[in-house]
This record gives sequence, C-alpha cells and structure tokens, in this order.
Amino acid sequence: MQAGKLQRRITLQRLSETVAPSGAVTRTWATYAEGRAELRQAGISEFLTATTEASAQNAVFLIRWVPGVSLADRILHDGQAWNIVALAEIGRRRGLELRAVAA
Repeated sequence: MQAGKLQRRITLQRLSETVAPSGAVTRTWATYAEGRAELRQAGISEFLTATTEASAQNAVFLIRWVPGVSLADRILHDGQAWNIVALAEIGRRRGLELRAVAA
C-alpha cells in the first residue's frame, strides 16, 4: 500500500445506543477513527456477482490497519455514508480492504 494513493479522507463510525431515563432508545453514529484511504470503484464482475441490488453503488476502500473494524460499522466519505459488507486483512495487519455499498 503506497502512501501516495491514500488520497481520500474517510471517517469510520459505529452505531451506539443510549437509553434515556424515560426508556426511549436513541441510536447515533459515533466516530471512532479517521484517516486516509484509496477509493476504488467496484469492477463490473464484482457488480454482477454482488449480493446487493443491481442499482446499488459499490466501492472498495483500502486503508491502513485499524483494529476493531466490523461489518456493523460504516464509512463516511464526502458526506456519503457507506455500509461495510465485507472486509479483508492486507498483509499482516498492514491494511484493510473494505468493500462497501452506498447507504
């Protein structure tokens, strides 16, 4: 992973729930990491074999290693939220490949 290709600024967010004294549950997205990423649009073969709807936007974000990233998290990039649908480790904790679908 080359530093020069990490040109996009992203934010990783995790859903958190808080319970008010009245018992109402409030869900909010809390930021837990920010950094740089390489953005790749998903190829046509990935698009055709995706488990999502054909009209969904697919992208791949390559980032430096961040511990604790899960499929329940989301990526915020240029004001657009992306749901993480798959992740893979690059090398030995060198980086992460996050496959995402526009929310």
